[in-house]
Amino acid sequence: MVDIGIRRDKPRSSTFLERQHVASGSGPASLAALRDAVCRGREPSPAQVVARLQSYRWFIVGTVCVGSAMSWVDSSITQMLLPRLEWEFGAELSTVSWVAVAYLLALAAFLPMFGRLADIVGRKLLYTAGFLVFTVGSALCGLAENLPVLIGFRVIQGIGASLLSANAFAIVMAAARPARRGRALGIQSAAQAVGFSAGPAIGGLVLEALDWHWVFWIHVPVGLVGILLGRFVLPPTKELPADSRFDWKGAVLIAPALTALIAVVNEGYAWGAASPAFVGCALAAPILLMLFVRSEQRAQDPLIDLALFQKHEFAAGNIAGFMCPAALFGLLLLMPFVLVRAYGDSTFGAGLRLTVIPVMLGAVSPLAGAFYDRLGARLLTVSGMLICVAALALLFAVLDGAPASLPAVTLALALFGLGQGLFLSPNNSAIMSAAPTSLTGEAGGLINLVRCCGISVGVAGASALLAWRLAVLTGSGHSTLHAGPQQLLSASRDVIILLAAFAAIGAAMSFARSRSPQPGGPHAGTLAASRRNVCCLPLSPSAATRSSSWRWRGPRWGRHISSMEKRGNDDR
Repeated sequence: MVDIGIRRDKPRSSTFLERQHVASGSGPASLAALRDAVCRGREPSPAQVVARLQSYRWFIVGTVCVGSAMSWVDSSITQMLLPRLEWEFGAELSTVSWVAVAYLLALAAFLPMFGRLADIVGRKLLYTAGFLVFTVGSALCGLAENLPVLIGFRVIQGIGASLLSANAFAIVMAAARPARRGRALGIQSAAQAVGFSAGPAIGGLVLEALDWHWVFWIHVPVGLVGILLGRFVLPPTKELPADSRFDWKGAVLIAPALTALIAVVNEGYAWGAASPAFVGCALAAPILLMLFVRSEQRAQDPLIDLALFQKHEFAAGNIAGFMCPAALFGLLLLMPFVLVRAYGDSTFGAGLRLTVIPVMLGAVSPLAGAFYDRLGARLLTVSGMLICVAALALLFAVLDGAPASLPAVTLALALFGLGQGLFLSPNNSAIMSAAPTSLTGEAGGLINLVRCCGISVGVAGASALLAWRLAVLTGSGHSTLHAGPQQLLSASRDVIILLAAFAAIGAAMSFARSRSPQPGGPHAGTLAASRRNVCCLPLSPSAATRSSSWRWRGPRWGRHISSMEKRGNDDR
């Protein structure tokens, strides 16, 4: 196995590559390195021409930024695609929504697994594999000729995105010196925000000028570049343990449990309450979830440490963190249908109008993180969610289909983005500060998992309610294609009420939390990382920081490295 442990006998002026202890002498482009990576799981060293650069650390951060931006461009670009797919295939809305839900479900279900596997087989292998799987999935989605096949290939894309998300944070933390980690995390978060913001506009432009298949094909060249960057830029993983255990039982249970739960929400009305599929999923979801909880409680190395939820502040923050993205992505699913079908806006124009939400979110979130230092989490998170409720109330009032109301609609969307930005960074910081120091890695992974589940429920709940209300109003099926503008607007207002309820629950849970510890204590580093996460994207994937927690437990793994030695080596 490749070992890149830091060597203390090197001078302080040595480069990042020179401080690595690589077992294999073969270069990253050699056949031997490729054979070792595929057959033995041995991570190759980076290309010497890159690794000898003084700015090598920032090349690593840039590689991670490519993956972060690419995966979340796809997550937001798909919202613009759903109205086109509904028209192309003449499909029910509940079926079309699975194009978005399947991706998010795969992303959520595999995050804990890949985070743990990164501790065992190495982050470079998994991150590069993430580029490969995502690129293959994107190409296959572009070749799909019907919805079931497209949904299946979206699962492959989601698995690739999960491989990228589960390793990004740890790679950045390992590459950057302690004094520069805040800047590195800020750059990564900015890449996520740019990807999330650009998705609707890119999707609208592609759909306006090209066939819908190109929404997926545009990821292929970026993914190919990412594969090369991962292979030739990323360093091998340090000190992989020889005796790690993987919680296979938990891994087998979590994916079907989440799938059954989301299927009940998304397909309940389409299937009918008495249908075998609905009854089966409704029974399977709680049973599988209970089995998963029992399995995690008994596992020696669980995928998710459920003991964290015994702390009131942590549980309340995660419930609020579930509701916030549910409202956000529910609105992102709804508004393309409203703007294109009811207002007659072009796909590109609708995408540009929706871009105001992530732009406002990304602009406000760093300011909210700064105010958190002085005000704590409760005031900011409650205010953020109440602003979201007010924005949805304004949207409910002005949504009439007349072009004259579009400025007010845009204002409501901007206010909604502002409220999301006020909420996200302080809530992440409060959750991380509530977690014990020894469990900060697991806490970051749970934030990601809860957030992805919230996104899935928001998309599924909004699509299911919209389909049901349209069927009641039109009597002609579960599609927006058969609805007039006023019928679509009426059904959309009902969805807005649901999203406002999500935001109101988020505000209530934020108010229920106790006063958060102020930054500067034992969690100061974690809080700083959390505040810089400027988007609703994954904060610190499962086992990303967990790997740093076990890495330095000398007695547990047979190592005898003091924390003072660790800090001294990191500073070099």
